[in-house]
Amino acid sequence: MAARPYWRGQIRLALVSIPVEIYSATKSGATIAFNQIHEPSGKRIKYEKVVPGIGPVDVEDIVKGFEYAKGEYVLLDEKEIEGVKLESKKTLELTQFVDSHEIDAIYFEKPYYVVPADDLAEEAFIVLREALRRSHKIGLGQLAMRGREYVVSIKACGRGLVMETLRYADEVNKAASYFREIGDADPDEELLDLATTLIDKKTGKFDASEFHDRYVDALKDLIERKKKGKTLNIDDDSDAGSDLRGSNVVDLMAALKKSIGPAGGAAGVKTPAKKPAAKAAAKSEKAAAAKAPSKTPAKKRA
Repeated sequence: MAARPYWRGQIRLALVSIPVEIYSATKSGATIAFNQIHEPSGKRIKYEKVVPGIGPVDVEDIVKGFEYAKGEYVLLDEKEIEGVKLESKKTLELTQFVDSHEIDAIYFEKPYYVVPADDLAEEAFIVLREALRRSHKIGLGQLAMRGREYVVSIKACGRGLVMETLRYADEVNKAASYFREIGDADPDEELLDLATTLIDKKTGKFDASEFHDRYVDALKDLIERKKKGKTLNIDDDSDAGSDLRGSNVVDLMAALKKSIGPAGGAAGVKTPAKKPAAKAAAKSEKAAAAKAPSKTPAKKRA
């Protein structure tokens, strides 16, 4: 069964209109859902809508309300709410273009695949795709879908385009309020070289299929064991005595070198030179050992 488009319309660039179809680029993962069960009876727990002092109420008597003050509500019915919903526009007008690195990744929300709606739209579609790719730009516009308006971006992706909905500015918490307590001191150059070497050693191409949800796999295994009447031993004492805060001082230099392994020296990372005081101490120890009288008894002459 062919996928149904999430949206049909046209992308407009000045006087050029390109008929397109948009499909959701993601799907829900294999999550495990649980229900609440009354253990003595084994029956599922149900929830009733109740009003304090009145008890259960009918669904027909429920309306939506906005609390503008403590205990004070403005009541709205579904027709009033539907009346202010935006009609889904059939045109996405690209009103601005920005460099691909100018938009922080935290603003991107949900991706969609964009394809030409028919053969006649393919030529203009390819021209737009290659123009975006050559200029390293992202197109921006606003689109109304399913009752609300989104800021969206358009960029080249393989043979097609990807549209991503963006979060509005008031939907993103300012990073400064979380990062202000972090110091701005420059890191130690040698530690920085070691960390960079470790990153280079573990650098590779991204392959999403290499990662999977181990928590979901463990839950499935637990469920299968319980279905068969078996139990799963979840006790793990490997980290029982560990303190995440770290009661001991961590030797960062030693930890980085150990992480890099024997290849660290070949990567051009220098081992820290011994301090002059240490060298002088070593020399004095050697000299003292040379002057000390030998404890081995001398052989007697015949």
